Parts: sequence; structure tokens; C-alpha cells
Amino acid sequence: MSQSSQFSLLRQRRFSPFFWTQFLGAFNDNVFKTALLTILTYDALSWTTLDPGLLNNLIPGLFILPFVLFSATAGQLADKFEKSRLARYVKVLEIAIMAIAAFGWMMHSLWLLVAAVVGMGLHSTLFGPVKYAYLPQHLKQEELVGGNGVVEMGTFVGILLGEVIGAVLVVTKPWGLELVAFGTIAIAVLGWLCSRGIPHSPAPEPGLKVNWNPLTETMRNIAFTRQNRPVFLSVLGNSWFWFYGAVILAQFPVYAKDYLHGDHSVFVLLLTVFSLGIGAGSLLCERLSGHKVEIGLVPFGSIGLSVFGFDLYLASLSYTNTALVDIAGFLSQQGSVRILFDCIMIGVFGGFYIVPLFALIQTRCDRKHVSRTIAGMNIVNALFMVVAALFAMALLKAGLSIPQLFMATALLNAVVAIYIFSLVPEFLVRFLAWLLIHTIHRVHTVDPERIPDEGAAVLICNHVSYVDAVVIMAASPRPIRFVMDHRIFRIPVLSWIFRTAKAIPIASVKEDPWLMDKAYVDIAQALHEGELVCIFSEGKLTSTGEMNEFRGGIRKILDRTPVPVIPMALRGLWGSLLTRSPGNPFERSFRRGPFSRLSLVVGEPVEPAVATPETLYQHVSDLRGDWL
Repeated sequence: MSQSSQFSLLRQRRFSPFFWTQFLGAFNDNVFKTALLTILTYDALSWTTLDPGLLNNLIPGLFILPFVLFSATAGQLADKFEKSRLARYVKVLEIAIMAIAAFGWMMHSLWLLVAAVVGMGLHSTLFGPVKYAYLPQHLKQEELVGGNGVVEMGTFVGILLGEVIGAVLVVTKPWGLELVAFGTIAIAVLGWLCSRGIPHSPAPEPGLKVNWNPLTETMRNIAFTRQNRPVFLSVLGNSWFWFYGAVILAQFPVYAKDYLHGDHSVFVLLLTVFSLGIGAGSLLCERLSGHKVEIGLVPFGSIGLSVFGFDLYLASLSYTNTALVDIAGFLSQQGSVRILFDCIMIGVFGGFYIVPLFALIQTRCDRKHVSRTIAGMNIVNALFMVVAALFAMALLKAGLSIPQLFMATALLNAVVAIYIFSLVPEFLVRFLAWLLIHTIHRVHTVDPERIPDEGAAVLICNHVSYVDAVVIMAASPRPIRFVMDHRIFRIPVLSWIFRTAKAIPIASVKEDPWLMDKAYVDIAQALHEGELVCIFSEGKLTSTGEMNEFRGGIRKILDRTPVPVIPMALRGLWGSLLTRSPGNPFERSFRRGPFSRLSLVVGEPVEPAVATPETLYQHVSDLRGDWL
């Protein structure tokens, strides 16, 4: 896909009606919530005698409450029923809720409006599992990252526009309440009209018996998700992002007022640049990932969240203005640009962090359990956001300033990231592979879609350098079990990468017959479990740049486990630092330049019956051509 292809989805019926349905839902949520919070902040006495500060914390809490109570049920419904019809029912519910809210606006009834807040929380709870389970049904695997990026961009733009428009409309004299009341109904109706265009989306498990007990279903849901360790830890990683974001965003109003000495427009500016950052990061994911699910971006995003969160603390210390300023006055202050830059970069790296996690959850969880997995994630997200509020309140009560709270959150993010990535080293391994092909080498992959999305297969490739496995790993959307010479497997530093990637060391029968037999058993087991296995049939690195003869091990593998063989060829690595090219390695690397080009070409699958060493050698040789 081209870089613009993620936007081309907006012109396609399989994506566009769904996108606008979810965009308008997020937009309407925030128009309504922000209008209510604004009127209670600036005109509280005409509505209630309760403390506005209490209401400003109570209302967001009530919005989150349905996520905790009903997400498990919503996930079951999304797996049991056809999704386009379910989406239309949810939009009808939204129209009814906004009608109740309109009556509350006109009657000056605070508790009707609070009930509508809970209703909109229920609306979002029901639509959430539909939203993320819909994408894998209608997008190709190589489109998932781009599609998720567009959805996340749309969600945050909808949130931003909703907050700005809600705050502006409700204080417009003399028709502010009427504009909000009937405007939110109009947005809900428009969302329902868009939902009518969503294509048919079959239920993955129509025979599912719904468990209406939210507590037992929640526990069962989370227990099921925990069986898939990468998915469960991705759910926790996703929820951690909402913890981080909730802590940072909740401080923006007071931070803008008391530390930056800005008016309401400065708060809106902070929120705007943060939301634009999230949108930009979400869209950039497709380009940086090479149009595949690249979880190597998750550690990259986490690093940025800590670095720029900490720098926001440092930038706040250097900001010295004490006079009340508007946007123009704020921008003229020394240090203001650095603060805005930190806010937008937190958003950008947040996009790098969150989009691949969504895509990984969608592609690696049980196809019949996607909606319930997303529902379980929503529950954990809500709990993390509650804990985030308690965490922030506790630290602020302990005497920390808001900039110090930014610092504490950034440092805690680093600790959590190290913990999660130590539990699932695949994240770090993919990150190192991603760094390699975006720094030392520029890798062009030809026909990567020939690597199967699921099922067992053997990948076979020429052996040029000590980092061949890392380059191939970076090109594949799926984990690969590499079979490699035990001596290369034990190279310091690289050994850690190979171990965490569950590579399979092998030795010749003369060197270690036990290790050789164990390697073939491990290969058969991996293929039996539907994994990809990659072998370098030459058995050793080339010392001339030309391919060595392929050995007979491939036949031994296929005789035991007949699976398709995918020939591949590396081109352009010969002569780099980590090859056996003659001469001074640093001199030849300098001669090649710091961003040398190389290519990985993927061939057509070869049936196991005809996959002889000689045939495969010819396939790989043809793919490589004359470019060493």
C-alpha cells in the first residue's frame, strides 16, 4: 500500500460508514459532556448547590462506570450478533439518550443530564467491542495498522472538536442550551444515518449463550485472555497508556491556569496540540511499520512518552511568566514553544505506542473472541483510569506540584515499560530489528505478502551476514523460529536477541549429534503448532558473497512435517560490517555509508513434494540475481 492508502479507505464502503459512525459517536460524547461541565463550572448556582469541583470529578466517573459494569455483556453481544445491525441499534439508543438530555436542558434538570451522562457511557460501552472487532473482518492484515491509525486519529479529533464546540455552544447567548440540546440530537441522527451504510459483518459465534452476570463474565473474560500471554500483556500495555494519558490530561486545566497563568484558551491550546500529536503519531504508524503490525514501535513509543514527559517537567521549571495571558501572550513567553513541543511529542509517541498494540490484539487473539477480548480490555482500561485519578490525587495531596507529577508519571512509565518488555521480549527484539532496518540499513522488501499470515511454513534463505535473521524478522508480520549455527547463536549480545526470539541452535552430527537431533525435534514441534521456521540451508556464512551449496536438512524437515517452503533472497548485505567480506570491516562499512540499501525478495511458495535442496537453491539464486 502507498502512504496515502490509509486515507483511501475513507472512500470505501467497507470502512467509510463505520469510520464516520464512530467519529460522530466520540464527537457527540464530548460535545455533551463538555457542555455540561462548562455550564456547571461557570453557572453552577442556577443548576445546583453542590460543589462544582465535586461535579467535575463525579461526572467523568459516572461516564466510565458503565465500562466497568457492562463491558463483559457488550463483548458477548458483539460476538453473538451481526455487527452492522448492532451498530444501528446502538445509534438508536444514542438518539433516545440525547432526547432525554434535551428535555433535561430545557427543564433545567441536572439529574436528567447526569442520567444522560451514564447513558452515553453505556452507548460507548456497547459500541467499543463492535468498533475494534469490526476492523479485522473488513481490512486485510497489511491494512490493519493504517486502518487503526485512521480510527485513532478520528477518535481524538472527534474528542477535541467535541470539547471545543461543546464549550463554545453552551455559553452562546441567548440560545446556548437550545443549541446543545438539539445539536446533540442532530449529531446522533447523523450517526445513525451513517451506520445504515456499514456493510454486513457476520457474527463470529452466533450460537454463543450470553452470560448476563457481569462479574462472573468479566472474570471469565480476563481469565481467557490471560491464556494468550502476548495478547494479555498487550491489553495491560494498552490500559497503561490510558493511565498515563488520564494523569497528564487531567492536570491540563489547572496546569494551564496556575502554572502557565493562561486563560481558558491556553488550556484548549494544550489539549489541541496533544490531540494533534496523537493523530499524527497514529497516522505515521503505517509508514514506520512498513504496512504491517510492527510491535517494535511499542518500545519506541514508550521511550518517547518517558523522555518528553520528563522534559515537560523541566520545561515547566524554566517557564517564569506570572501575568495572566491569552494564547498570543502565552506564545510570546520564553519556554512556551518547548512546552507545546513536549505536549505534541507525548501525543505522537502515544500514537506509536497505542496503534500497534490494538493491531496486535486484533490479529493474535482468538477470532471468535475478539469482541470479548476488547470488552475485557475496556474494563481494565476503566479500572486503570480510576487508579490514575487516585494516584494523581494522592501525589498532589502529598505535596507534589503538577510538573513534579508529570515527572513521576514519566519515570513510572519507564519502570512499567521495562517490566512488560522483560515479560514479553518479543517487543524489544522487534524494536531492535526495526532500528536496524531504519538506521544502519534501508531495507526494501519485495512481495512480503507471500509470507503466509497464518499456518506453518518453512522459510529458506541465503546466508550473508550475522544479522540475516534480524533483517528477515523485521520484514515478517509474524514471529519466526530461526534455525541457526550454534556458534552464531552464542555470539555475545546477538545471542540474547536469538534466545528471546526462540531461535533453534543446530550443530553438525560430527560436532554435537545430540544438539542436531534436538534441533529437528524442535523444528517439527514448531511446525506442528503452526509456526514459521526459517533455515539457512547453506549451513554457514558465505565467505565470497556467492551462495554455498544447499544441504539436505530441508528434506529431513519436510519428510517429517510436509509444509510449504517459501524461498527468500537477501541482496545488498555483502561487504557490510557483519559479513565475512575480506579487508578491514570498519573501512568497508565506511565505504558503504551509514544507510546502505539492501533488499529482501520473497518468492512463491514451493510444495513440499518438490522442495529438494537443488530446486530451492535455484529458486533462491534466481531471486537474488547479480546483486550480492
